[in-house]
Amino acid sequence: MIDKSEKISALIITYNEMGYIEKCIDSIQFADEIIVVDSYSTDGTYEYLNNHPKVRVIQNEFDNYTAQKSFALKQASHDWILFLDADEVVTDKLRNEIKCKAKKDSEHCAYWFYRKFMFKNSRLRFSGWQTDKNYRLFRKSKAQFCKEKIVHETLIVKGTSGILKQKLMHFCYKNYEDYKFKMLRYGRLKAKEAHQKNKKFNYLLLVFKPFWKFFNHYIIRLGILDGKKGITICYLNALGDFERYKELKRLGKKEKMAYFLVKS
Repeated sequence: MIDKSEKISALIITYNEMGYIEKCIDSIQFADEIIVVDSYSTDGTYEYLNNHPKVRVIQNEFDNYTAQKSFALKQASHDWILFLDADEVVTDKLRNEIKCKAKKDSEHCAYWFYRKFMFKNSRLRFSGWQTDKNYRLFRKSKAQFCKEKIVHETLIVKGTSGILKQKLMHFCYKNYEDYKFKMLRYGRLKAKEAHQKNKKFNYLLLVFKPFWKFFNHYIIRLGILDGKKGITICYLNALGDFERYKELKRLGKKEKMAYFLVKS
C-alpha cells in the first residue's frame, strides 16, 4: 500500500507558558517540524524551547493574535499545518486521526477540532464551551487568517472543511491570575478591534453585556453544573467583556482628545 501522508508543520505561539508548553511539545513529536513563535517570555519558556532538540523557536514582538499567527504561518516549510495553543495537548487517538487526514488525497483542506476543556486537572463540562470548535489542521496553501480579526482569530479557508472525531485536550485554566490576565488581554484587544470598526461606547453595553455573558454561560449554558469551577470561569469571562467596553470608552476619549488638540 502506498503511503500518501504528507509532512506536517506544527506551529505554536507562546508567552510565559511554562507548566503547559512541555506537555504540548511532547504530544506533537510526530510532526515533521515544530516551530514556536515566542513574544519574549520572561518565565523560562524561551530558554526551554531553545534547548529542545526538535523545536525551532523564533522571538517576535506581539501586536495581536492574528498578526502573530500569520507570522508563524510564514515560517512553516510544509503545506499541512497543525496550529495549536500552548495549553493544548494532542492525545494518541487524535494524533492517529491527524496523520490519516494529512494526505495528498485528503477529502478536505481544513479540519475543525472539538476541545475537551480542563480546569487545572479537572474536566470542565459546561460553562458555555460544550460546542466549542476551532480550526487546527489545514493546508497552508488553502488558508489565511482574517486581518480584520485581531483576537479569536478567524481562518479563511478556500475549500471544504471536515470535523475530526477525537477531541483536543485544552488545559485552559492554570490559575486564577493567569486566566484573569488572559481575559483582560482579550477584552482590550476586542475593544481595539471594535474601535477600528468605528463602534462607539455606551453605558448600556458596559452594564448589560458582562451581565448577559455571565448569565448565559452560567445559567443557560449550564455553568452551574460545573460547581465552583463554573462560577470562576463564567465570572472571569464576564470580566473580559467588562474590560472590553471599559477600554472602548478609553479609546473613544483618547480619539476625541487627539481631535480637539489638532483643531486647537
